[in-house]
Amino acid sequence: MAFKHIVGLISAAAISVALAGAASAQDQSAKTVKIGMVLPLSGNAASAGTHGKAAIETAVEIINSGSGGFGNLPLTNNAGLKGLGGAKLEVVFADNQGSPAVGQNQALRLITEEKVVALGGAYQSGITLTASAIAEKYGIPFVNGESVAANLTERGFKWFFRVTPVASDFAKIYLEFLKDMKANGIKTDNVAIVHENTEYGTSVASVITSVFKDNGLSIALDIPYAANTTDVQSQVLQLKDKKPDVVIMVSYTSDAILYAKTMQALDYKPPMIIADNSGFSDPSFIKTAGKLTQGLFNRSSFAIGAKGTPTFLINEMYKKKSGGDDLDDTAARQMQGFFVLAEAIDRAGSTEPAKIQAALKATDLKPDQLIMGYKGVKFDDKGQNVLAAGLVIQLQDGENYTPVWPKQLAKTAPAFPYKGW
Repeated sequence: MAFKHIVGLISAAAISVALAGAASAQDQSAKTVKIGMVLPLSGNAASAGTHGKAAIETAVEIINSGSGGFGNLPLTNNAGLKGLGGAKLEVVFADNQGSPAVGQNQALRLITEEKVVALGGAYQSGITLTASAIAEKYGIPFVNGESVAANLTERGFKWFFRVTPVASDFAKIYLEFLKDMKANGIKTDNVAIVHENTEYGTSVASVITSVFKDNGLSIALDIPYAANTTDVQSQVLQLKDKKPDVVIMVSYTSDAILYAKTMQALDYKPPMIIADNSGFSDPSFIKTAGKLTQGLFNRSSFAIGAKGTPTFLINEMYKKKSGGDDLDDTAARQMQGFFVLAEAIDRAGSTEPAKIQAALKATDLKPDQLIMGYKGVKFDDKGQNVLAAGLVIQLQDGENYTPVWPKQLAKTAPAFPYKGW
């Protein structure tokens, strides 16, 4: 009996070790790795959300198929995640409906019910703010590719990582662009800024104002408005009355379209308009209002590239999922953020949140490993990519943006004045 008891104890211990080993093996070679993405799939920003979804789905197809042909872009030459035994990526999408509260609840559901190992999203900065707070509470990595509100990386969070350039980076680009244009004889002294009143518009306008002021250029006119409004006549009439040299617009899609149509209706054309990306890069804006806003400047960090290049090939794949639309800057930044997260999970060789977090902190990607025109991806202690970069593009002769500044990245020279319709 004693012998049997000893054998029983040994067997129990062996089973325990075997189970532990199996758990470890499962972690190292899981069949699927679940990632949650919170996006506006309904509401006024639904177009941006559905294009972001198509971008993520394209990235998943590229990684899971391992078909190659994408240069030095990580994870494209092996089917699935090599560091996890070829595990395939599975993305669970959640609709934030354009609401910070809904976005927060969806993040909670993805973590507690779907058991995702990491999160991404949520397009609108105000929703990224709430969704990432839930991820922080639960100790789940949250990688953002597209939200630019300054305070997202100022909260002392340890699980939040942002790949995109931020408001201060773009403010400096606008400033240097205007200085360069002034040196070439373009009047840029009187600047107005028009912005929606959620986290995105308010914070970006504040940062632009601060950066300009620090460099001796004040914002002469600041016009906030209610997000998702149905009437901007008073704002446009105010611009028409004050006659600024430059109008900087910070708006989501429905507002951007409304401003374009109202400017045409009231016959208002400022000498120069600079858009802060967002709604102005949305394909639905280009289709609806592109012909009304010829000469519009915008910011970007993405170019499709010449035929046969990785970005060209990726764009061809993306178009099959987007209904024929090309990758715009926002969707491309979302895709880049997802690639960064997937690369970190692969390098971690684990689905344990703490190991993914450590891998993200150690990220050091070079320009030729990216689809964006960044100088690389490397996070500081706040989780901000310190190597993010951008350029100025312009709507010229149709419905396509063209790089126009800085000169070394330009395909053509900036055209003046703003043509409109």
